[in-house]
Amino acid sequence: MRTKSILLAGNWKMNHGPADTAKFLEAIEVKEKPNAKMRLYVPYLSLQAALESVENRLLPIEIGAQNVHFEKSGAFTGEISAPMLKEVGITQALIGHSERRQYFNETNDTVLKRTVFALSQGMEVLLCIGETLAERQANRTEAVLEEQLVQILAQPDCLSAFGTKLHIAYEPVWAIGTGVVATPEQAEAAHAFIRGLLAKKLPSDQVNATRILYGGSVSPSNFAELLKCPNIDGGLVGGASLKLDSWTQLWGLL
Repeated sequence: MRTKSILLAGNWKMNHGPADTAKFLEAIEVKEKPNAKMRLYVPYLSLQAALESVENRLLPIEIGAQNVHFEKSGAFTGEISAPMLKEVGITQALIGHSERRQYFNETNDTVLKRTVFALSQGMEVLLCIGETLAERQANRTEAVLEEQLVQILAQPDCLSAFGTKLHIAYEPVWAIGTGVVATPEQAEAAHAFIRGLLAKKLPSDQVNATRILYGGSVSPSNFAELLKCPNIDGGLVGGASLKLDSWTQLWGLL
């Protein structure tokens, strides 16, 4: 039977500047848990404040960036590179979130390039995939997930990183920020399908070690049921990660 390694990851999106970040992390109380990690993906300008608070209080919280570019440097106005992130102590990155795809023209090709370069720089990547409501209604969920992963699974550097430096977050787009959450059955079916895709390319120990998180209106009221699913290894949480009470409640469920 597969032993889960749980990750509770919060995506703050464009919320909590440096002052609010410091206030949040100065107030939080977190006790370490066996076989579980807490991570926060915060805005670029809040990374330093988050790191300082975590280090000053010795909090068991990892801090990550919400995106990373696919070049080391150059004429890419508004972008941040992996070496820049590492210089300030950030070694975690979120890549391919649906909001990046929807609003900023992120494609499977650019997601691949960002992922490959981040891995080459020694960063750990949480790769986001998921279908829209129209795609689910057209019974294309599995086809879309496979389309979003096919190039990743064909890249040797990505294959070798699964289970250590590369993990997945399944976020059905129709459930992000809508208050609608996939049922445990829907979520488990998608997670099992994703793990099955990995199993076609990777040895079982690597497949089992790869975390697949669920994201989409995760809250203290539904997280426990989702975690009971055999292929769900935690949550990528949006709104509920911004509030201290709901975030600590989620950690308490682990």
